[in-house]
Amino acid sequence: MKDVYVGVVGLGNVGSGTLSILAANADQIALKLGFRLRVAAVCSRSVADKTLPDGLDGALRTSEWREVVAHPDVDIVAELVGGTTVAREIIDGATANGKSIVTANKELMALCGADIWDRAIKAKINLAMEASVCGGIPIHAVLREGISGDRIVAIAGILNGTSNYILTEMERSGESFERILAEAQALGYAEADPSADVDGYDARSKLAILAALAFGERITPSDIFVEGIRRITPQDFDYAHQLGHTIRLVCGASQTERGLILSVRPALIRQSTILASVQTAYNAVWVKGQFGADTFYYGRGAGTNPTGVAVVSDLMRVAREIRGGSPERVSPFAHERLGEYEPVSIAFQRRPYYLRFRVDDRPGIIAELAGILASKQISLEAVLQLPSETKHDLPFVITVEPSSEQAIRDAVAQMNRLTFLREPPLALPMEPPL
Repeated sequence: MKDVYVGVVGLGNVGSGTLSILAANADQIALKLGFRLRVAAVCSRSVADKTLPDGLDGALRTSEWREVVAHPDVDIVAELVGGTTVAREIIDGATANGKSIVTANKELMALCGADIWDRAIKAKINLAMEASVCGGIPIHAVLREGISGDRIVAIAGILNGTSNYILTEMERSGESFERILAEAQALGYAEADPSADVDGYDARSKLAILAALAFGERITPSDIFVEGIRRITPQDFDYAHQLGHTIRLVCGASQTERGLILSVRPALIRQSTILASVQTAYNAVWVKGQFGADTFYYGRGAGTNPTGVAVVSDLMRVAREIRGGSPERVSPFAHERLGEYEPVSIAFQRRPYYLRFRVDDRPGIIAELAGILASKQISLEAVLQLPSETKHDLPFVITVEPSSEQAIRDAVAQMNRLTFLREPPLALPMEPPL
């Protein structure tokens, strides 16, 4: 059977890993496909300085992506540059030239992936994006095909390895967020500007894609409630442990009577749950189905080789479809057509909550806070106070019975006017057992 040719645009960590795997695993890939997957072109702004793996010497080297998408031998374009501007131009260019597309671009796929797929259908090409979420976990394939016979009712996951590394290292060492962030940057886990990771935006893009796959809704990332981890302290872990919990950046999507509720936020989860055991830069996704009940998926969420494997696997799948001439392609979003999503506010969600305060100590503080909570129909469950060396910056915690997010927000807004608070209260939901 005739070989399939690939053009790779972007030679960063993911692109370099993809090329290395294509070269080192070429014979095994050929045995699985029945034909060879060959690299016809590579593109990078610094391509002249790159050393390509053995066996790829005959590939076109160029700093101009248009040469790749227009290359007559290229069957599949791998877009591995990231972002939403040039990457979109590359994908549009590949589509216009009748090239199938493999991408690892979570941000672009979350923002306009459904529209890109619609254009791909009209152009009679294929689109694959497994590497865009949880690079080392084939979660797309699971939702798209593996458990497609089920009806998904909820997803919860740890989708950002950088934030998970910071939180689990804070928990292990007792060091501050700032100290562990600097360590993560030195190790290459965090970017010089870590905002996308620690403020939850990277995870939000990934959740938008998974929610579209699981629920068949066209999700807009800006409709997802997002809150980052910058305010978490080692003391929060101490208090969480007192309650039998830990803290993770949890990405959640659940069907309710009102509709689909989505969020990315730090939350308390029980130490006995499987998500609590996810450490360092690993990712995990828990899926609850109406018929198949609970399934769990765990692995490296990023990295040169894990993400490269996901890209190469997509290239193999698309190559099979090209050579097999399959007329009925499975949508990368698992549904023939996505519904128009009308967001349901997280304000309707009900959870127990953890409220952490830092105060200048004086008599009557608990009574005043309890009065505000009572005025919002919020019932106290417990008050925790670990030993402290100072009364001028005293931390303590109040946990409350299940309450609506809106009631908690209203209470916190009223508390913010209290003169004894050193900072606004930190409110974290306490998630039910997963």
